[in-house]
Amino acid sequence: MISVRTGVVVIGRNEGERLIRCLESVRGQGKVVYVDSGSTDGSVTQARELGAEVVELDMSKPFTAARARNAGFARLRELAPQVDFVQFVDGDCEVREGWLPAGADALSADPTVAVVCGRLRERFPERSIYNRMCDIGWDYPIGEIASCGGVAMYCSNRYAAAGGFNETLIAGEEFELCSRLRMANGRVIRIDEEMAWHDVGITRFSQWWRRAVRSGFSYAEGWALHARDVGHGHRRSAIRSVLWGIVLPAGVALGALGAFLMRPLGLIAVAVVVLYLVQLLRLTAAQRKRGRSPREAAGFGLFLVLAKLPEGQGACRYWLARVFHRRVRVIEYR
Repeated sequence: MISVRTGVVVIGRNEGERLIRCLESVRGQGKVVYVDSGSTDGSVTQARELGAEVVELDMSKPFTAARARNAGFARLRELAPQVDFVQFVDGDCEVREGWLPAGADALSADPTVAVVCGRLRERFPERSIYNRMCDIGWDYPIGEIASCGGVAMYCSNRYAAAGGFNETLIAGEEFELCSRLRMANGRVIRIDEEMAWHDVGITRFSQWWRRAVRSGFSYAEGWALHARDVGHGHRRSAIRSVLWGIVLPAGVALGALGAFLMRPLGLIAVAVVVLYLVQLLRLTAAQRKRGRSPREAAGFGLFLVLAKLPEGQGACRYWLARVFHRRVRVIEYR
């Protein structure tokens, strides 16, 4: 049984069976609040039947994960003000047995730690190549990190002092909050414990593309918000997205077109293609060093290279929206 010091906030929208698995994985392990963002599949009824306190967001306002998590935390604090730690979980995830006490122990052991996460695994990597690539991508290093993902445990007081997630962000809200927590002398760590199963549910190329566009958007926005935070990491990611996803592809196109007018210009396109091949070999070698098979390492490296195209699109989408003062709607991939 989990101590009353730990509470759980689950967010979701039309997650179906995944939500049931998620809520069952935390049932009886502290106060559980489920925040629903306009589901039409009976999620609210299912959550109540599984014993969760339900918060239904006002549909007249834009839905964001940040808004949902903040609303869940506020309700959790009302119901259980003694809660010291809050575990945020997305409705497409299933918390692994033993994670909640492990996360609480890690936060209790070191008062400088503001956020702790563990190992995330894809539940059905065999269902599509996109699921498999996500599963490989979840394999992050253990130790002190710049930021976590959507599934993580926070020190409640530090979370509240920071003002929670930035509700204006359509993606990357976890990275942005971690940046503020670190600048307030809080640490973010990943421990060697199984944290959750994740069910990304990507079966089509278009879903994978939109997900990468959202990532590129969040990189650019994170860089803009925390340009002074050298540990944030989004500056480098945003620059890489634009370089590999916009600038170099433009070089290939211009070089190929220019070759019709002046043959030496075609060398520009050739040089850029060589750069892509070198990058692919470098990424593949890095995955081989981490123990991946040659086929798996090459596949993941290829996905990383290809992902820069939609990421670059997402980054440009952010900057254009900022220049023209336009609000971008939530970028959904399912």
